[in-house]
Amino acid sequence: MPVYNEKVMDHFMNPRNVGEIENPDGVGEEGNPVCGDMMTIYIKVKDDRLEDIKFKTFGCGSAIAVSSMVSVMARGMTLDEAMKLTPDQVVRELGGLPKIKLHCSNLGAQALHRAIDNYREKQAKLKGERYNPMAAADGGNCPHCNAEISEDGTTTCQTCGADEKECVTGE
Repeated sequence: MPVYNEKVMDHFMNPRNVGEIENPDGVGEEGNPVCGDMMTIYIKVKDDRLEDIKFKTFGCGSAIAVSSMVSVMARGMTLDEAMKLTPDQVVRELGGLPKIKLHCSNLGAQALHRAIDNYREKQAKLKGERYNPMAAADGGNCPHCNAEISEDGTTTCQTCGADEKECVTGE
């Protein structure tokens, strides 16, 4: 059985920002079929900043703690800053996770990135444009595996193979 530190236990027992945002600007879902964890992150955006963020998570204590910490860390960030939030940063802010539970930190950051992609896709559609999250990463990281994305406008991550359709729709 994994041993958790006080900070992880606090975010598990007293999670911050739990719930759903009515009429969210973006929604991101991420899950792991092996362990059964499922995270949904809801965002409200104002002036290119995460004005509000809430989550619903079905999963273990680590998954809930990670969701809570991601919501705390991301609130108030610009969208670009939030897209650079990494699983390692989340784990560090929590004071560590048991090795067997590190995959949970990936889910939280990925769900946040999906919510931002969902928001940006909606904004592009309103303008009659097409949103390509891989090109929008502009040298940033893949929303799936966090690998660096080249600035060449590619539509497929060279590390995990995710393409823009997967990044937007989760298929």
